[in-house]
Amino acid sequence: MILFPAIDLIAGQVVRLRQGERSQMDVYSTDPVAVARDFAARGARWIHVVDLSATFGEDEDSLAKNAQAIRGICQVEGISVDTGGGVRSMAAVERLAEAGAKRIAIGTALVRDPAFARAAAERFGELLVADVAAKAGQVRVNGWREGEALSADELVARLSALGYRHLVYTDVARDGMQTGIDAEAYRHIAQVAGFPVVASGGIATIQDVKALAALGSGVIEGAITGRALYEGSLDLEEALAAAHAGEVADVDR
Repeated sequence: MILFPAIDLIAGQVVRLRQGERSQMDVYSTDPVAVARDFAARGARWIHVVDLSATFGEDEDSLAKNAQAIRGICQVEGISVDTGGGVRSMAAVERLAEAGAKRIAIGTALVRDPAFARAAAERFGELLVADVAAKAGQVRVNGWREGEALSADELVARLSALGYRHLVYTDVARDGMQTGIDAEAYRHIAQVAGFPVVASGGIATIQDVKALAALGSGVIEGAITGRALYEGSLDLEEALAAAHAGEVADVDR
């Protein structure tokens, strides 16, 4: 299982939101590249980076600071970057690919512009990731601020036909809340998708990481964690070891 430490960006700052609410923001660093280097030094090989300023349609200065931060993080030695946030055009995908991102997430466009989402998958293939967020089983879009008359199951079932083979699934109600994970929800989503899921939302302790790893590589490809690392309820080295132990267990099965 891949363990993805998360770096969420607003105007070049490392932040975490609660349930995606812009008004519920904590700032953890003004140097995102230094945070990425620290994650790398402690053993992380992937980092999940979200451009929240792009997601929320913020001003050009904020967007420029985030773009600079993403380029810098992509240049950190030994790190592969999975990134997204406000990716709604081919030009946005191209910019992130040129910056050095190894995975690029498309979220709102899966619902609002499926023709673009399909065309991007055809052009960029394995570089692209479907980013699906849901609350009470219903899809949320546009930075999770808006609901859709669409269930998570309905959207996830379409992904394979759209050309996607990687999926980040976020439980919005748990995101940033450190309430723990719903392992069975991820098992269900992986079954609907037909391929494994990157779990996001609610990871609070090492027990959550172990519970996800125990589901096996057929269900869980990876897990994203942010606030728990920044606030100390989860130790990165221990979490990476638990994720690796899950990979070893898969091989032994």
